[in-house]
Amino acid sequence: MRSNQTTQKSFSQRQLRVGELVKQNLGELFIRNEAKIPTINSKLITVTEVRMTPDLKTARVYVIPLGGVDTKETVRILTEYSHLVRKALSKRLDIKFLPKLTFVEDNSFEYAEKIEKIIRKNKENDKEKKRYN
Repeated sequence: MRSNQTTQKSFSQRQLRVGELVKQNLGELFIRNEAKIPTINSKLITVTEVRMTPDLKTARVYVIPLGGVDTKETVRILTEYSHLVRKALSKRLDIKFLPKLTFVEDNSFEYAEKIEKIIRKNKENDKEKKRYN
């Protein structure tokens, strides 16, 4: 969801490729509940983006729970049990270094919704102005 082209250009092709690989595998891992995280239903978690550091040793994983409910709590639990997620991920990936996972809440949907409301409001204001002119 974070397709800001100015930001994307700063990442190497390798970072993008490995990030996408990690994203796809994390998504499948959560859907199949292979991480065995207690107190959370991982089937309801969406991985929206994974950004890799240049050395590919750390991955920032942007997640959002279904419906955007309890995002902070979900991120906290995922961070607490990130060792379980890494262990399950290690069985799926065959790469030189398994990245350290840092979970972050994805606010891009909220931001997009906020922009959408501003645009709608401006359109309504334009219609009002045309009506009185």
